[in-house]
Amino acid sequence: MSINIVDRRKNSKGKSSENRQRLLKRVEDQIKKALPDIVKNTNVKDLTSSNGNIKVPVRGIGEPQFHYDKDSGDKKNVHPGNKEYTEGDIIKKPQSGKGQGGQKGSKDGDPTEDEFTVTISREEFLDYFFADLELPDMVKKHLNSIVDFKQRRAGYSNYGNPSKLNITRSYKNSMARRMAVGMFFDKKIKEIEEKLKDTSLKTNERVDLEKELDKLKKMKLSVSFMEEVDLQYNNFEKVPVPVTSAVMFCVMDVSGSMGENEKDIAKRFFMLLYMFLTKQYERIEMVFIRHTTVAKEVNEEEFFNSRESGGTVVISALELMSKIIKERYSKDWNIYAAQASDGDVWDRSDAVDCARILDADILNSVQYMIYIEICRRSEGDLWQSYKTIADKRNNFEIGKIDEVAGIWKVFQDFFKKKMA
Repeated sequence: MSINIVDRRKNSKGKSSENRQRLLKRVEDQIKKALPDIVKNTNVKDLTSSNGNIKVPVRGIGEPQFHYDKDSGDKKNVHPGNKEYTEGDIIKKPQSGKGQGGQKGSKDGDPTEDEFTVTISREEFLDYFFADLELPDMVKKHLNSIVDFKQRRAGYSNYGNPSKLNITRSYKNSMARRMAVGMFFDKKIKEIEEKLKDTSLKTNERVDLEKELDKLKKMKLSVSFMEEVDLQYNNFEKVPVPVTSAVMFCVMDVSGSMGENEKDIAKRFFMLLYMFLTKQYERIEMVFIRHTTVAKEVNEEEFFNSRESGGTVVISALELMSKIIKERYSKDWNIYAAQASDGDVWDRSDAVDCARILDADILNSVQYMIYIEICRRSEGDLWQSYKTIADKRNNFEIGKIDEVAGIWKVFQDFFKKKMA
């Protein structure tokens, strides 16, 4: 016989939050193992949804159980409703095909385990997703000229917005005032009552003392529950906080050679990057550049969802990126860039020009840049030109992705934490 204790209370008002955290801790490793499959099987829209929860399938988990000691005591099992057997009876083996094991239509009688799914919030999902990653050299440059302001508690005030009223502190002030005033009246009342005990008092003196006593008792009862002087408001002040800001350039090839599969992989990679940046850092500006033969800066919606096709001239995108850096971002900005392409270029000279502008201009301004080539065949002209730059520059990395399943591995290689 065993006793199962399972807490199935709803998590309303945090009543079961501790149990929930313990559950997540138990299945933490399985959640992390399931993350690459989520990247592979989830579309872009669902992956970047800012609302709702995310379901992570993990293996079934055993629930703690209490058992009787099998090696001691006299144990008997009672089976209610048994009308066929008594203790000591021998039960015949059921005829072939009449057993209860296995699923319908299956010859396998081994026990199976139901699928177990953990539902976690988007914030919890991102915590697990990016736990071991970081953006390299994020805080090399500090912007003393750019500050943010945060509200910080600064004691209490006698005046303020009703929404900031501190009820507890106001009630304590009211109680202290009423106790102090009550003690004052009690003292006066006690003094008069002592005087009234004097039998030598004249009639007119006694009458005056009784009137005074009655007046004091009424005044004690008339002490108000709450006065304006009791009210206390939470006080806040703005405190300047230095902010290290960064800008991330996302450059994507949308030419005709980039098929739907290649574009989908690029979108997923950039979406991972976008979620990673917004999770890890407080202030990140994003610049989205799409290019065919001509490059243009677009907003986030157009970058991921607009449909275009045409030839490929990569140098136009890098020239636009260099122009934006010089016009909008000073030397104090932390600048990062990521480029995605299938590696095809109009001609070999375009790849050479791209390597030249990277080495001579862009990589001198950015702290870290990555290039992903999305293709199943051998390296293209762009890869070969970029490889010579990656071999000699520490702030430039290249990687290859040929299918959706490979996105997470390449992403980890780019942003893995450095050993201290």
